[in-house]
Amino acid sequence: MSFKTLDDIGDLNGKTVLVREDLNVPMADGKVTDDTRLRATVATLSELADKGAKVLVLAHFGRPKGQPSEEFSLKKIAEPLAHVVGRPVSYIDWEGDKAAVAALAPGSIAILENTRFFGGEEKNDPAVVERFASLGDIYVNDAFSAAHRAHASTEGLAKVLPAYAGRAMEAELKALQKALGEPERPVAAVVGGAKVSTKLDVLKHLVTKVDHLIIGGGMANTFLAARGVNVGKSLCEHDLTGTAEEILDNADKAGCTVHLPYDVVVSKEFATNPPSLRTCNVHEVAADEMILDVGPAAVEALADALKTCRTLVWNGPMGAFETEPFDAATVALAKTAAALTKEGSLVSVAGGGDTVAALNHAGVAADFSYVSTAGGAFLEWMEGKELPGVAALEA
Repeated sequence: MSFKTLDDIGDLNGKTVLVREDLNVPMADGKVTDDTRLRATVATLSELADKGAKVLVLAHFGRPKGQPSEEFSLKKIAEPLAHVVGRPVSYIDWEGDKAAVAALAPGSIAILENTRFFGGEEKNDPAVVERFASLGDIYVNDAFSAAHRAHASTEGLAKVLPAYAGRAMEAELKALQKALGEPERPVAAVVGGAKVSTKLDVLKHLVTKVDHLIIGGGMANTFLAARGVNVGKSLCEHDLTGTAEEILDNADKAGCTVHLPYDVVVSKEFATNPPSLRTCNVHEVAADEMILDVGPAAVEALADALKTCRTLVWNGPMGAFETEPFDAATVALAKTAAALTKEGSLVSVAGGGDTVAALNHAGVAADFSYVSTAGGAFLEWMEGKELPGVAALEA
């Protein structure tokens, strides 16, 4: 796809730029507990301010359901953002917004109040779009994580103002294009997580796009059950075994190799280092045991498969990685992917909340080619769906 970036914007001195960012950060006791999303804004906000623009940040925070409230005010984000960006960030509420914007000096940055305080934001109401647009000359979307929503601040504004991708959005779109748009083959995808039902569309789409589909997590149990394996007390959606069979059949037709674990780590209880812990062949799982991770022999085989690939897309852990020792398969495979990436033989793109946590746990997130913090948007992209916020930027 083709889209305009900050490189395509002309003279910005004195222009007002509306920048859609994702400031929906976790907070506890009035403090930001993870500033990853704030750090992602730095490149775009700093560049625009350095070029003399008045930078107005648009963002949502929580789910205020169209009603202003102190709980969901972005006022509390101004100081943490200023700390991360390394320059002053002011806050402007929706009452005196036009006068406050007019008073801003070129090169300054301000956060506008929560876009979702307007009921029409999530409905992409033209009146709300116009309200936002009246404050600026140019629109920049830098929030890929909100791009799967056709909201006033993510899609509507791109239709009424000159629209560009910010640096974070640009990096994300280029990484995704490398991963599934025009990838270097062979391509592998790792899809893990608890339930097949949450990733049906992803799996159906990927078998037509990749050469190797590695299925882990609880969802692998549903596929094992579809193959006639008794998975004991494991998490398993038995009502979806027919759908799993259909996905396996479609993979065969598309020439996609599906990798399911053939040895697994099991236990009678889900706890840290339980006494009943053992590794066995998938056909040896007892009726009172749960599959909680992929076994070491299967992980070694998966690592060998990755070594034959040039591109990897990863979403979801291989096992119950939050609890030791059921993190072993995720950590081992992540380290293999990271090593291959560092040596230059693999382009690795990962995304989704659990995935980011798992890669951080393995200590290799920084070694992947690209790690997306987007959840729903990354998943919908893996499903092959058009993202409204991205489509609106196409040149």
